[in-house]
Amino acid sequence: MVELASWPLLSTLLSLPLLGALLTALWRRKSWAQWVALGTAMLTLFCSLLIVAVFDDQDPDFQLLDSATWIPGVNINYLLGVDGLSLLFLPATALLFCGSVVAGWRQHAPAALPGVYFALLLLLEAATLGVFCALDSILFFCFWEFTLLPLYFLVSLWGLGAGRQAAAVRYFLVMLAGGVPLLFGLLALAFGHAELSGALRFDLPTLLATALPERTQYLVFLLLLAGFGVKVPLLPLHTWLPALAMGAPAAVTAVLVGLKLGAYGLIRFAIPLAPLAARELHWLLAGFGTVAILYGSVAALAQSNLRAMLAYASVSHVGLVVLGLASFSVSALQGALLQLLNFSVAAGGGFLVLAFLQRRTDSTDISQLGGVIHRLPLLSGFFLLFGLAGIGLPGTSGFPGELLIIVETLHSHTGAGLAALFAMVLAAAAFLSPFRQAFLGPLRNPDLATAEDLLPRELALLLLPALLILTVGVYPLPILELLRPSAEAWVAALAGL
Repeated sequence: MVELASWPLLSTLLSLPLLGALLTALWRRKSWAQWVALGTAMLTLFCSLLIVAVFDDQDPDFQLLDSATWIPGVNINYLLGVDGLSLLFLPATALLFCGSVVAGWRQHAPAALPGVYFALLLLLEAATLGVFCALDSILFFCFWEFTLLPLYFLVSLWGLGAGRQAAAVRYFLVMLAGGVPLLFGLLALAFGHAELSGALRFDLPTLLATALPERTQYLVFLLLLAGFGVKVPLLPLHTWLPALAMGAPAAVTAVLVGLKLGAYGLIRFAIPLAPLAARELHWLLAGFGTVAILYGSVAALAQSNLRAMLAYASVSHVGLVVLGLASFSVSALQGALLQLLNFSVAAGGGFLVLAFLQRRTDSTDISQLGGVIHRLPLLSGFFLLFGLAGIGLPGTSGFPGELLIIVETLHSHTGAGLAALFAMVLAAAAFLSPFRQAFLGPLRNPDLATAEDLLPRELALLLLPALLILTVGVYPLPILELLRPSAEAWVAALAGL
Protein backbone atom coordinates (compact mmCIF):
# COMPACT_ATOMS: atom_id res chain seq x y z
CA MET A 1 0.00 0.00 0.00
CA VAL A 2 2.91 2.38 0.70
CA GLU A 3 4.21 1.98 -2.86
CA LEU A 4 0.69 2.48 -4.20
CA ALA A 5 0.23 5.66 -2.16
CA SER A 6 3.28 7.16 -3.89
CA TRP A 7 1.63 6.71 -7.29
CA PRO A 8 -0.25 9.81 -8.62
CA LEU A 9 -3.61 8.23 -7.92
CA LEU A 10 -5.61 11.46 -8.01
CA SER A 11 -4.20 12.48 -11.38
CA THR A 12 -4.94 8.97 -12.63
CA LEU A 13 -8.49 9.29 -11.32
CA LEU A 14 -9.03 12.49 -13.30
CA SER A 15 -7.32 11.15 -16.42
CA LEU A 16 -9.48 8.06 -16.76
CA PRO A 17 -12.78 9.82 -17.61
CA LEU A 18 -10.90 12.30 -19.84
CA LEU A 19 -9.41 9.45 -21.85
CA GLY A 20 -12.74 7.67 -21.94
CA ALA A 21 -14.44 10.84 -23.19
CA LEU A 22 -11.96 11.09 -26.06
CA LEU A 23 -12.51 7.46 -27.06
CA THR A 24 -16.31 7.60 -26.90
CA ALA A 25 -16.50 10.90 -28.81
CA LEU A 26 -14.52 9.46 -31.71
CA TRP A 27 -16.15 6.01 -31.75
CA ARG A 28 -18.18 5.36 -34.87
CA ARG A 29 -20.62 2.84 -33.38
CA LYS A 30 -22.85 3.84 -30.49
CA SER A 31 -23.16 0.28 -29.18
CA TRP A 32 -19.41 0.19 -28.65
CA ALA A 33 -19.23 3.77 -27.37
CA GLN A 34 -21.67 3.13 -24.55
CA TRP A 35 -19.76 0.03 -23.44
CA VAL A 36 -16.51 2.00 -23.49
CA ALA A 37 -18.21 4.71 -21.41
CA LEU A 38 -19.51 2.18 -18.89
CA GLY A 39 -16.11 0.49 -18.68
CA THR A 40 -14.45 3.86 -18.11
CA ALA A 41 -16.95 4.80 -15.40
CA MET A 42 -16.45 1.47 -13.63
CA LEU A 43 -12.65 1.76 -13.87
CA THR A 44 -12.93 5.24 -12.38
CA LEU A 45 -15.04 3.81 -9.55
CA PHE A 46 -12.40 1.15 -8.91
CA CYS A 47 -9.66 3.81 -8.82
CA SER A 48 -11.67 5.88 -6.33
CA LEU A 49 -12.09 2.83 -4.08
CA LEU A 50 -8.34 2.25 -4.33
CA ILE A 51 -7.79 5.80 -3.09
CA VAL A 52 -10.07 5.11 -0.12
CA ALA A 53 -8.13 1.91 0.61
CA VAL A 54 -4.71 3.64 0.78
CA PHE A 55 -6.00 6.66 2.71
CA ASP A 56 -4.82 6.93 6.34
CA ASP A 57 -8.03 7.62 8.23
CA GLN A 58 -6.15 8.73 11.36
CA ASP A 59 -4.36 11.59 9.60
CA PRO A 60 -6.44 14.80 9.37
CA ASP A 61 -4.06 16.46 6.91
CA PHE A 62 -4.26 16.42 3.12
CA GLN A 63 -2.95 13.17 1.66
CA LEU A 64 -2.01 11.70 -1.73
CA LEU A 65 -0.69 15.10 -2.78
CA ASP A 66 0.13 15.53 -6.45
CA SER A 67 1.64 18.83 -7.52
CA ALA A 68 3.25 20.48 -10.52
CA THR A 69 4.10 24.05 -11.46
CA TRP A 70 1.38 25.57 -13.63
CA ILE A 71 1.61 29.39 -13.77
CA PRO A 72 4.80 30.20 -11.82
CA GLY A 73 4.60 33.98 -12.24
CA VAL A 74 1.70 34.22 -9.77
CA ASN A 75 2.26 30.98 -7.80
CA ILE A 76 -0.67 29.10 -9.32
CA ASN A 77 0.01 25.37 -9.27
CA TYR A 78 -1.55 22.08 -10.23
CA LEU A 79 -2.15 20.74 -6.72
CA LEU A 80 -4.39 17.81 -5.86
CA GLY A 81 -5.06 16.15 -2.52
CA VAL A 82 -7.80 14.76 -0.31
CA ASP A 83 -8.60 14.63 3.39
CA GLY A 84 -11.39 13.02 5.36
CA LEU A 85 -13.83 15.74 4.32
CA SER A 86 -13.46 15.11 0.59
CA LEU A 87 -12.38 11.46 0.37
CA LEU A 88 -15.78 9.73 0.25
CA PHE A 89 -17.13 12.12 -2.36
CA LEU A 90 -14.82 10.46 -4.90
CA PRO A 91 -16.45 6.99 -4.87
CA ALA A 92 -19.89 8.60 -4.42
CA THR A 93 -19.32 10.66 -7.58
CA ALA A 94 -17.94 7.72 -9.53
CA LEU A 95 -20.87 5.49 -8.52
CA LEU A 96 -23.41 8.11 -9.51
CA PHE A 97 -21.83 8.55 -12.93
CA CYS A 98 -21.87 4.79 -13.47
CA GLY A 99 -25.61 5.03 -12.94
CA SER A 100 -25.90 8.00 -15.29
CA VAL A 101 -24.16 6.08 -18.07
CA VAL A 102 -26.54 3.13 -17.67
CA ALA A 103 -29.58 5.39 -17.42
CA GLY A 104 -28.59 7.09 -20.70
CA TRP A 105 -28.11 3.80 -22.52
CA ARG A 106 -30.71 4.57 -25.18
CA GLN A 107 -30.04 8.27 -25.66
CA HIS A 108 -30.04 9.30 -29.32
CA ALA A 109 -27.02 11.11 -30.73
CA PRO A 110 -26.07 12.73 -34.04
CA ALA A 111 -25.02 10.08 -36.54
CA ALA A 112 -21.61 11.73 -37.03
CA LEU A 113 -20.75 11.44 -33.32
CA PRO A 114 -22.70 8.55 -31.82
CA GLY A 115 -20.78 8.60 -28.54
CA VAL A 116 -20.94 12.33 -27.86
CA TYR A 117 -23.57 11.98 -25.10
CA PHE A 118 -21.36 9.63 -23.12
CA ALA A 119 -18.27 11.70 -23.87
CA LEU A 120 -19.95 14.75 -22.31
CA LEU A 121 -20.96 12.70 -19.27
CA LEU A 122 -17.37 11.57 -18.77
CA LEU A 123 -16.07 15.13 -19.19
CA LEU A 124 -18.54 16.22 -16.52
CA GLU A 125 -17.31 13.41 -14.27
CA ALA A 126 -13.68 14.50 -14.66
CA ALA A 127 -14.54 18.11 -13.82
CA THR A 128 -16.65 17.09 -10.82
CA LEU A 129 -13.92 14.86 -9.42
CA GLY A 130 -11.51 17.75 -9.93
CA VAL A 131 -13.67 19.97 -7.73
CA PHE A 132 -13.27 17.49 -4.86
CA CYS A 133 -9.52 17.01 -5.41
CA ALA A 134 -8.23 20.52 -6.21
CA LEU A 135 -6.17 22.19 -3.47
CA ASP A 136 -5.25 25.27 -5.48
CA SER A 137 -8.06 27.84 -5.46
CA ILE A 138 -7.64 28.80 -9.13
CA LEU A 139 -7.45 25.17 -10.20
CA PHE A 140 -10.61 24.58 -8.17
CA PHE A 141 -12.29 27.49 -9.94
CA CYS A 142 -11.30 26.08 -13.34
CA PHE A 143 -12.82 22.70 -12.54
CA TRP A 144 -15.90 24.46 -11.11
CA GLU A 145 -16.49 26.45 -14.28
CA PHE A 146 -15.63 23.58 -16.59
CA THR A 147 -18.67 21.66 -15.32
CA LEU A 148 -20.87 24.20 -17.13
CA LEU A 149 -19.98 23.28 -20.72
CA PRO A 150 -20.87 19.57 -20.74
CA LEU A 151 -24.00 20.27 -18.70
CA TYR A 152 -25.15 22.92 -21.16
CA PHE A 153 -24.89 20.59 -24.15
CA LEU A 154 -26.32 17.59 -22.29
CA VAL A 155 -29.43 19.56 -21.35
CA SER A 156 -29.93 21.51 -24.58
CA LEU A 157 -29.36 18.54 -26.93
CA TRP A 158 -30.74 15.60 -24.94
CA GLY A 159 -33.20 17.30 -22.60
CA LEU A 160 -36.96 16.85 -22.43
CA GLY A 161 -39.68 19.12 -23.72
CA ALA A 162 -39.67 22.40 -25.57
CA GLY A 163 -38.16 24.28 -22.63
CA ARG A 164 -34.93 22.30 -22.43
CA GLN A 165 -32.82 24.84 -24.33
CA ALA A 166 -34.16 27.73 -22.25
CA ALA A 167 -33.40 25.73 -19.09
CA ALA A 168 -29.87 25.06 -20.32
CA VAL A 169 -29.26 28.72 -21.11
CA ARG A 170 -30.68 29.85 -17.77
CA TYR A 171 -28.50 27.39 -15.89
CA PHE A 172 -25.38 28.40 -17.80
CA LEU A 173 -25.93 32.13 -17.30
CA VAL A 174 -26.91 31.86 -13.63
CA MET A 175 -23.86 29.72 -12.84
CA LEU A 176 -21.62 32.01 -14.87
CA ALA A 177 -22.93 34.96 -12.88
CA GLY A 178 -22.37 33.03 -9.65
CA GLY A 179 -18.77 32.47 -10.69
CA VAL A 180 -18.08 36.22 -10.56
CA PRO A 181 -18.32 36.65 -6.75
CA LEU A 182 -16.64 33.27 -6.35
CA LEU A 183 -13.61 34.36 -8.38
CA PHE A 184 -13.48 37.74 -6.62
CA GLY A 185 -13.58 35.95 -3.26
CA LEU A 186 -10.72 33.64 -4.21
CA LEU A 187 -8.68 36.60 -5.48
CA ALA A 188 -9.41 38.53 -2.28
CA LEU A 189 -7.97 35.59 -0.37
CA ALA A 190 -4.78 35.67 -2.40
CA PHE A 191 -4.37 39.45 -2.13
CA GLY A 192 -5.10 39.29 1.60
CA HIS A 193 -2.30 36.76 1.97
CA ALA A 194 -0.01 38.94 -0.13
CA GLU A 195 -0.56 41.88 2.23
CA LEU A 196 0.65 39.73 5.12
CA SER A 197 3.49 37.79 3.48
CA GLY A 198 4.39 39.82 0.40
CA ALA A 199 3.57 37.03 -2.07
CA LEU A 200 0.44 35.86 -3.83
CA ARG A 201 -0.53 32.34 -2.82
CA PHE A 202 -3.44 30.27 -4.05
CA ASP A 203 -2.75 26.85 -2.48
CA LEU A 204 -5.33 25.87 0.10
CA PRO A 205 -2.94 24.58 2.83
CA THR A 206 -1.13 27.94 2.93
CA LEU A 207 -4.35 29.93 2.86
CA LEU A 208 -5.83 27.87 5.70
CA ALA A 209 -2.78 28.65 7.83
CA THR A 210 -3.13 32.40 7.24
CA ALA A 211 -5.24 34.49 9.62
CA LEU A 212 -6.66 37.26 7.45
CA PRO A 213 -7.71 40.64 8.89
CA GLU A 214 -11.31 40.78 10.10
CA ARG A 215 -12.45 43.15 7.37
CA THR A 216 -10.98 40.93 4.64
CA GLN A 217 -12.63 37.88 6.16
CA TYR A 218 -16.08 39.47 5.96
CA LEU A 219 -15.50 40.35 2.31
CA VAL A 220 -14.24 36.87 1.47
CA PHE A 221 -17.01 35.06 3.33
CA LEU A 222 -19.85 37.06 1.75
CA LEU A 223 -18.39 36.71 -1.76
CA LEU A 224 -17.87 32.97 -1.40
CA LEU A 225 -21.30 32.53 0.19
CA ALA A 226 -22.87 34.25 -2.81
CA GLY A 227 -20.81 32.24 -5.29
CA PHE A 228 -21.44 28.86 -3.69
CA GLY A 229 -25.01 29.77 -2.73
CA VAL A 230 -26.04 29.78 -6.39
CA LYS A 231 -25.01 26.16 -6.70
CA VAL A 232 -26.29 24.96 -3.28
CA PRO A 233 -28.92 26.41 -4.12
CA LEU A 234 -29.93 28.93 -1.46
CA LEU A 235 -33.07 31.04 -1.78
CA PRO A 236 -33.60 33.18 -3.80
CA LEU A 237 -30.81 31.77 -5.99
CA HIS A 238 -32.62 28.49 -6.66
CA THR A 239 -34.73 29.44 -9.68
CA TRP A 240 -32.60 27.45 -12.13
CA LEU A 241 -33.21 24.12 -10.38
CA PRO A 242 -36.93 23.41 -11.09
CA ALA A 243 -36.58 24.29 -14.79
CA LEU A 244 -33.45 22.18 -15.13
CA ALA A 245 -35.01 19.25 -13.26
CA MET A 246 -37.87 19.22 -15.77
CA GLY A 247 -35.79 19.93 -18.88
CA ALA A 248 -32.62 17.90 -18.34
CA PRO A 249 -32.32 14.16 -18.92
CA ALA A 250 -33.14 12.43 -15.66
CA ALA A 251 -29.68 10.85 -15.58
CA VAL A 252 -28.10 14.31 -15.72
CA THR A 253 -30.48 15.65 -13.07
CA ALA A 254 -29.37 12.76 -10.84
CA VAL A 255 -25.84 14.15 -10.98
CA LEU A 256 -26.91 17.74 -10.33
CA VAL A 257 -29.16 16.87 -7.40
CA GLY A 258 -27.06 14.04 -6.01
CA LEU A 259 -23.79 16.00 -5.87
CA LYS A 260 -24.12 19.20 -3.86
CA LEU A 261 -20.95 20.98 -4.99
CA GLY A 262 -22.11 24.28 -3.51
CA ALA A 263 -22.46 22.87 -0.01
CA TYR A 264 -19.04 21.23 -0.35
CA GLY A 265 -17.61 24.61 -1.33
CA LEU A 266 -18.97 26.14 1.87
CA ILE A 267 -17.28 23.41 3.91
CA ARG A 268 -13.99 23.45 2.04
CA PHE A 269 -13.51 27.16 1.33
CA ALA A 270 -16.05 29.68 2.63
CA ILE A 271 -16.16 28.78 6.33
CA PRO A 272 -12.57 27.66 7.10
CA LEU A 273 -10.93 30.45 5.09
CA ALA A 274 -12.95 33.17 6.84
CA PRO A 275 -13.64 31.60 10.27
CA LEU A 276 -14.15 34.81 12.21
CA ALA A 277 -16.68 36.15 9.73
CA ALA A 278 -18.42 32.77 9.54
CA ARG A 279 -18.85 32.63 13.31
CA GLU A 280 -20.09 36.21 13.51
CA LEU A 281 -22.53 35.62 10.65
CA HIS A 282 -23.76 32.24 11.92
CA TRP A 283 -27.27 33.68 11.91
CA LEU A 284 -26.99 34.19 8.15
CA LEU A 285 -26.17 30.53 7.54
CA ALA A 286 -28.88 29.42 9.95
CA GLY A 287 -31.41 31.77 8.33
CA PHE A 288 -30.66 30.67 4.76
CA GLY A 289 -30.78 27.03 5.85
CA THR A 290 -34.10 27.36 7.70
CA VAL A 291 -35.80 29.22 4.84
CA ALA A 292 -34.60 26.60 2.35
CA ILE A 293 -35.87 23.76 4.54
CA LEU A 294 -39.35 25.24 4.89
CA TYR A 295 -39.67 26.54 1.33
CA GLY A 296 -38.42 23.33 -0.26
CA SER A 297 -40.83 21.18 1.77
CA VAL A 298 -43.87 23.34 1.03
CA ALA A 299 -42.98 23.69 -2.67
CA ALA A 300 -42.48 19.91 -2.98
CA LEU A 301 -46.01 19.40 -1.62
CA ALA A 302 -47.45 21.48 -4.44
CA GLN A 303 -45.79 19.66 -7.37
CA SER A 304 -47.63 17.52 -9.89
CA ASN A 305 -44.51 15.91 -11.38
CA LEU A 306 -42.24 13.46 -9.59
CA ARG A 307 -39.09 15.09 -10.94
CA ALA A 308 -40.12 18.55 -9.77
CA MET A 309 -41.08 17.08 -6.39
CA LEU A 310 -37.62 15.57 -5.92
CA ALA A 311 -35.95 18.79 -7.07
CA TYR A 312 -37.74 20.92 -4.48
CA ALA A 313 -37.22 18.25 -1.82
CA SER A 314 -33.49 18.51 -2.51
CA VAL A 315 -33.66 22.25 -1.73
CA SER A 316 -35.13 21.37 1.65
CA HIS A 317 -32.56 18.67 2.36
CA VAL A 318 -29.55 20.81 1.50
CA GLY A 319 -31.03 23.59 3.63
CA LEU A 320 -30.70 21.21 6.57
CA VAL A 321 -26.99 20.79 5.73
CA VAL A 322 -26.44 24.56 5.68
CA LEU A 323 -28.30 24.87 8.98
CA GLY A 324 -26.07 22.19 10.48
CA LEU A 325 -22.92 24.02 9.37
CA ALA A 326 -24.04 27.06 11.39
CA SER A 327 -23.44 25.03 14.57
CA PHE A 328 -19.67 24.76 13.94
CA SER A 329 -19.44 21.50 15.88
CA VAL A 330 -17.82 18.17 15.07
CA SER A 331 -21.09 16.24 15.26
CA ALA A 332 -22.95 18.72 13.06
CA LEU A 333 -20.17 18.67 10.45
CA GLN A 334 -20.18 14.87 10.47
CA GLY A 335 -23.95 14.95 10.03
CA ALA A 336 -23.71 17.48 7.20
CA LEU A 337 -21.12 15.40 5.34
CA LEU A 338 -23.13 12.23 5.90
CA GLN A 339 -26.20 13.98 4.49
CA LEU A 340 -24.28 15.14 1.42
CA LEU A 341 -23.11 11.58 0.83
CA ASN A 342 -26.68 10.37 1.36
CA PHE A 343 -27.84 12.72 -1.42
CA SER A 344 -25.60 10.87 -3.85
CA VAL A 345 -27.27 7.53 -3.23
CA ALA A 346 -30.79 8.62 -2.26
CA ALA A 347 -31.60 11.68 -4.38
CA GLY A 348 -29.33 10.55 -7.21
CA GLY A 349 -30.79 7.05 -7.08
CA GLY A 350 -34.32 8.45 -7.08
CA PHE A 351 -33.71 10.37 -10.29
CA LEU A 352 -32.11 7.31 -11.89
CA VAL A 353 -35.27 5.34 -11.11
CA LEU A 354 -37.32 8.14 -12.68
CA ALA A 355 -35.10 7.91 -15.77
CA PHE A 356 -36.04 4.23 -16.07
CA LEU A 357 -39.71 5.08 -15.47
CA GLN A 358 -39.64 7.86 -18.09
CA ARG A 359 -38.21 5.42 -20.62
CA ARG A 360 -41.13 3.02 -20.07
CA THR A 361 -44.06 5.44 -19.75
CA ASP A 362 -42.75 8.60 -21.45
CA SER A 363 -43.92 10.62 -18.45
CA THR A 364 -43.28 11.33 -14.79
CA ASP A 365 -46.45 13.39 -14.31
CA ILE A 366 -48.37 12.06 -11.32
CA SER A 367 -51.72 12.44 -13.12
CA GLN A 368 -50.54 10.16 -15.96
CA LEU A 369 -49.29 7.43 -13.66
CA GLY A 370 -50.96 5.19 -11.12
CA GLY A 371 -50.65 1.53 -10.27
CA VAL A 372 -46.99 1.44 -11.31
CA ILE A 373 -46.24 -1.03 -8.54
CA HIS A 374 -48.49 -3.67 -10.16
CA ARG A 375 -46.40 -3.86 -13.33
CA LEU A 376 -43.03 -2.60 -12.04
CA PRO A 377 -42.68 -3.83 -8.45
CA LEU A 378 -38.88 -3.73 -8.39
CA LEU A 379 -38.73 -0.21 -9.80
CA SER A 380 -41.38 0.94 -7.35
CA GLY A 381 -39.61 -0.67 -4.42
CA PHE A 382 -36.30 1.02 -5.19
CA PHE A 383 -38.00 4.40 -5.59
CA LEU A 384 -39.69 3.93 -2.23
CA LEU A 385 -36.41 3.01 -0.56
CA PHE A 386 -34.57 6.01 -2.02
CA GLY A 387 -37.42 8.31 -1.02
CA LEU A 388 -37.49 7.00 2.54
CA ALA A 389 -33.73 7.54 2.77
CA GLY A 390 -34.27 11.09 1.56
CA ILE A 391 -36.75 11.86 4.36
CA GLY A 392 -34.49 10.26 6.96
CA LEU A 393 -36.43 7.16 7.97
CA PRO A 394 -34.62 5.28 10.79
CA GLY A 395 -32.69 2.36 9.35
CA THR A 396 -31.70 4.28 6.21
CA SER A 397 -28.58 6.35 5.52
CA GLY A 398 -30.54 9.60 5.82
CA PHE A 399 -31.31 9.11 9.51
CA PRO A 400 -27.87 9.36 11.23
CA GLY A 401 -26.93 12.60 9.48
CA GLU A 402 -30.30 14.23 10.12
CA LEU A 403 -30.21 13.18 13.77
CA LEU A 404 -26.74 14.65 14.34
CA ILE A 405 -27.71 17.93 12.67
CA ILE A 406 -31.01 18.27 14.53
CA VAL A 407 -29.46 17.53 17.94
CA GLU A 408 -26.70 20.11 17.45
CA THR A 409 -29.06 22.66 15.93
CA LEU A 410 -31.54 22.43 18.82
CA HIS A 411 -28.62 23.24 21.10
CA SER A 412 -27.18 26.17 19.10
CA HIS A 413 -30.22 27.55 17.19
CA THR A 414 -33.28 26.22 18.98
CA GLY A 415 -35.89 28.03 16.92
CA ALA A 416 -34.34 26.95 13.63
CA GLY A 417 -34.09 23.38 14.91
CA LEU A 418 -37.80 23.30 15.75
CA ALA A 419 -38.62 24.71 12.31
CA ALA A 420 -36.47 22.00 10.75
CA LEU A 421 -38.36 19.31 12.65
CA PHE A 422 -41.66 20.71 11.37
CA ALA A 423 -40.30 20.83 7.82
CA MET A 424 -39.22 17.19 8.05
CA VAL A 425 -42.86 16.23 8.57
CA LEU A 426 -43.83 18.25 5.50
CA ALA A 427 -41.03 16.61 3.51
CA ALA A 428 -42.37 13.18 4.43
CA ALA A 429 -45.84 14.17 3.25
CA ALA A 430 -44.37 15.67 0.06
CA PHE A 431 -42.91 12.26 -0.84
CA LEU A 432 -45.52 9.80 0.44
CA SER A 433 -48.54 11.51 -1.10
CA PRO A 434 -47.15 11.55 -4.68
CA PHE A 435 -45.88 8.00 -4.22
CA ARG A 436 -49.37 6.86 -3.27
CA GLN A 437 -50.93 8.58 -6.28
CA ALA A 438 -48.33 7.53 -8.84
CA PHE A 439 -47.38 4.02 -7.74
CA LEU A 440 -50.43 2.64 -5.92
CA GLY A 441 -54.07 2.35 -6.98
CA PRO A 442 -55.37 1.25 -10.40
CA LEU A 443 -53.40 1.41 -13.65
CA ARG A 444 -54.07 4.61 -15.60
CA ASN A 445 -51.26 4.68 -18.16
CA PRO A 446 -51.71 2.25 -21.08
CA ASP A 447 -47.95 2.08 -21.61
CA LEU A 448 -47.64 0.36 -18.25
CA ALA A 449 -49.70 -2.61 -19.41
CA THR A 450 -46.77 -3.91 -21.50
CA ALA A 451 -43.89 -2.34 -19.59
CA GLU A 452 -41.01 -4.50 -18.38
CA ASP A 453 -39.67 -4.25 -14.87
CA LEU A 454 -36.02 -3.42 -14.26
CA LEU A 455 -33.56 -4.95 -16.71
CA PRO A 456 -30.61 -6.90 -15.28
CA ARG A 457 -28.15 -4.03 -15.81
CA GLU A 458 -30.59 -1.56 -14.20
CA LEU A 459 -31.18 -3.87 -11.26
CA ALA A 460 -27.43 -4.38 -10.77
CA LEU A 461 -26.93 -0.62 -10.87
CA LEU A 462 -29.54 0.10 -8.18
CA LEU A 463 -28.57 -2.73 -5.83
CA LEU A 464 -25.31 -1.12 -4.67
CA PRO A 465 -26.78 2.24 -3.57
CA ALA A 466 -29.68 0.37 -1.97
CA LEU A 467 -27.25 -1.77 0.04
CA LEU A 468 -25.30 1.34 1.02
CA ILE A 469 -28.48 3.02 2.23
CA LEU A 470 -29.35 0.09 4.48
CA THR A 471 -25.80 -0.59 5.68
CA VAL A 472 -25.02 3.01 6.61
CA GLY A 473 -28.47 3.39 8.14
CA VAL A 474 -27.92 0.43 10.46
CA TYR A 475 -24.20 0.91 11.14
CA PRO A 476 -22.86 4.43 10.33
CA LEU A 477 -19.90 4.20 12.74
CA PRO A 478 -17.14 3.41 10.16
CA ILE A 479 -17.98 6.48 8.10
CA LEU A 480 -18.35 8.70 11.15
CA GLU A 481 -14.96 7.55 12.46
CA LEU A 482 -13.34 8.18 9.09
CA LEU A 483 -14.76 11.70 9.10
CA ARG A 484 -13.89 12.45 12.73
CA PRO A 485 -10.15 13.41 12.53
CA SER A 486 -10.64 15.89 9.70
CA ALA A 487 -13.88 17.19 11.25
CA GLU A 488 -12.11 17.81 14.57
CA ALA A 489 -9.27 19.60 12.78
CA TRP A 490 -11.81 21.70 10.85
CA VAL A 491 -13.63 22.78 14.03
CA ALA A 492 -10.35 23.37 15.93
CA ALA A 493 -9.08 25.63 13.14
CA LEU A 494 -12.29 27.67 13.32
CA ALA A 495 -11.76 28.18 17.04
CA GLY A 496 -8.06 28.99 16.70
CA LEU A 497 -8.03 31.55 13.89
